[in-house]
Amino acid sequence: MDAYQELVATLALVMGVGWASGINLYAAVAALGIAGASGHMQLPPDLEVLASPLVIGAACLMYMVEFFADKTPGVDTGWDALHTFIRLPAGALLAAGAVGEVAPALEIAAGLLGGTLAAGSHLTKASSRVLINASPEPFSNWAASVGEDVLVLGGLWTMLNHPLLFVCLMLVFVGLVIWLLPKLLRLLRLVFQRVQRWFGAKTAPETPADEGAVTETIAADSSPAIAPRSGANVAVPPGGGPPRT
Repeated sequence: MDAYQELVATLALVMGVGWASGINLYAAVAALGIAGASGHMQLPPDLEVLASPLVIGAACLMYMVEFFADKTPGVDTGWDALHTFIRLPAGALLAAGAVGEVAPALEIAAGLLGGTLAAGSHLTKASSRVLINASPEPFSNWAASVGEDVLVLGGLWTMLNHPLLFVCLMLVFVGLVIWLLPKLLRLLRLVFQRVQRWFGAKTAPETPADEGAVTETIAADSSPAIAPRSGANVAVPPGGGPPRT
């Protein structure tokens, strides 16, 4: 029974650090470090460094920076784009370290699982934020950001105290991402296409309404007149009428 509980707790930790890293990496690192330093959690050997005061302080500082950046419309999208190259590898490394000193194959598998969950949560967050930023008011952005912070902290608490429930919730999350993410990406593509059309309409040069008619008029005005050759014999028929050459 103890081995089963330990396996569930390890699986919950692997999934939890990957999922939380994709939403708010610094909050996840700070929470795990504080839990390990205070004795509320026994960190695996590879993650004991998170309990260092230096790591906790740096994570808390970056969390405060992200707290304000994540609640500013437009800035949060740039922040998410930058952290695509930070959250995903960090989630994979934390998940790999969560399994402790085991076989390298299991460590690689844990890293892949954690990196995949980090990618899923990060892409879901980033794409939904772009859609939320399409609204002119900032309150929906603030509500989404605060909700994400509460979700991460609540999820980590559930991971530590109810690991089996957390694993079940993560399975539901995976199914939700598989169903929701393609729809979000399609909506994003429509938004980008609309923005491109809007900018194209603003920058398109004005053209004459009937360019063909204008071209023909210019050509007719510029064509040389045909005059009779000098010295040609011109005969006037009897009774008048047009001259004959």
